[in-house]
Amino acid sequence: MSKKSAEKKTATKRTDPVVHFEMPSQDGKRMAKFYTKAFGWETKNLGKEMGDYTLVSTSETDKKGGPKNRGMINGGFYPKTKDMKEAGPSLVIAVENLKKSMKKIEKAGGKVLGEPMKIPGYGTYISFLDTEGNRTSIMAPSMEMKKK
Repeated sequence: MSKKSAEKKTATKRTDPVVHFEMPSQDGKRMAKFYTKAFGWETKNLGKEMGDYTLVSTSETDKKGGPKNRGMINGGFYPKTKDMKEAGPSLVIAVENLKKSMKKIEKAGGKVLGEPMKIPGYGTYISFLDTEGNRTSIMAPSMEMKKK
């Protein structure tokens, strides 16, 4: 197979993209102030009913809050608790089918954590540990997110 054929074949293969990042914070107000001052990011705390999760826009956003430019992602910060001994940065990967992806993760040697959770307006989400012990997440976007 020629180099061009291999590149073309790779370019058309569907992959599951990274669409969001997450990091813990001990002090949400301090974190928001830091990332706003240091990088110009916009933050929005979702309140107690959403676990004090803070959405972060790292680039120019569209009307629905998603990145306007291709290749950019936004993220969020969740409160770090005492029982999260090794909480750290994490990625969220978009998948077509959450249940099938959960099975693929386990078959590949990962461990799914807990039960899927619906996030209104965004999709269904679950975390997992990869074979290296990294906590990562997958999300099957809702119809609203797919229309972006």
